[in-house]
Amino acid sequence: MMGPMKPPKRLEPLIEDGLIDEVLRQLMSGKEATVYVVRCGDDVRCAKVYKEADKRSFRQSVDYTEGRKVKSSRQARAMGKGSRYGRKLQEEAWQSAEVDALYRLAAAGVRVPQPYNFYEGVLLMELVTDAAGHAAPRLNDVEFTEQEALQHHQSLLVDVIRMLNAGIVHGDLSEFNILLGIDGPVIIDLPQAVNAAGNNHASSMLERDVDNLAAYFGRFAPSLLGTQYGKEIWSLYAHGDLSTESSLSGQVAPDAIPVDLKSVLRVIDDVRKEEEKKQARATETPAHKIRPQHS
Repeated sequence: MMGPMKPPKRLEPLIEDGLIDEVLRQLMSGKEATVYVVRCGDDVRCAKVYKEADKRSFRQSVDYTEGRKVKSSRQARAMGKGSRYGRKLQEEAWQSAEVDALYRLAAAGVRVPQPYNFYEGVLLMELVTDAAGHAAPRLNDVEFTEQEALQHHQSLLVDVIRMLNAGIVHGDLSEFNILLGIDGPVIIDLPQAVNAAGNNHASSMLERDVDNLAAYFGRFAPSLLGTQYGKEIWSLYAHGDLSTESSLSGQVAPDAIPVDLKSVLRVIDDVRKEEEKKQARATETPAHKIRPQHS
């Protein structure tokens, strides 16, 4: 058995301050972070080390950051300017968005890794494991029976509903950032989680998240293909009727989509007026087209 690895530089402060005893191995390296398996006393946990802004390829698109709270207008101005101080603040806001989301979702009963500490740009959290105690695989590495696929899809929809009721949309949910833990699916990677109430793109992001789940599990359970759970969930949420007890059909009746009647009538009215003007113009004969009568 291999011994512990030499600690990466970014984890040294956590070792010095007694938060980590040793670094066991690297678990994965992604676009935004590198994750290590670490020992903290008797517990094996994981440490997510966020990459610096210039080494990250996940863009902080406006679609995602819209509606996020910033502590002060000075900070907002600095972030807007893109100065070094501004970039550092943006980086911290980005990382703490994931940390805040994890704490909020764990409290709301969503199955996410339990966060323990956020220190020096490193998030210490639970290591999700399978029945054998090994690091849990991602969904895309597992084959399912139709029954298992339906069951996992159902439990993930319940988690999506819990998330939405906690005010959060994942924004990048797919088989690549859901682990299959000992008790079922566990949602990971939330640096791009969006504020459901404060973001105009939240409804389309939620639909995309839910459509991704249907497309993936639909490979094993074809009855999920073509379902519209995302639209249905958002419609219930928008009406204040969403709960984990909501019975979902996966279909949306056309009349279930709220229509803004006033604006529809306004459009009809505008079209009618435009048509009347056209008719009026057509019946007027322009002066230059009137030919003199020759006797």
